[in-house]
Amino acid sequence: MLRAFLSIYSQIKYLSHEYRDRIYIRKDILLKLTEYGKLNQTSLLSYCGLNLVKHKDILNDMEQKGFIRRVEEPWGNKKIIKYNTTEKGKEFCKRILEPYEEMFPRKY
Repeated sequence: MLRAFLSIYSQIKYLSHEYRDRIYIRKDILLKLTEYGKLNQTSLLSYCGLNLVKHKDILNDMEQKGFIRRVEEPWGNKKIIKYNTTEKGKEFCKRILEPYEEMFPRKY
């Protein structure tokens, strides 16, 4: 019984350590887009360590609120989705997210 409890506790502890708050995910997206200018969807998610299925709603929400811009570019019979940061996104990162991280730094 004790062994099972310790096993579950260590798994929970490990998972909670790997969790990244959604505000930091948004900041990572904005910073990467600011750093690189324009990124395709695959590169953006890879650089930020995100999963498309799990985090697509965050990208859609940020686009809907005007923080990032989504552009579809034709590539043969397919379309490539690229993202870049809007001025509103850059300003939000500078005025809100940077002071937030200064006040509540991430624990690595």
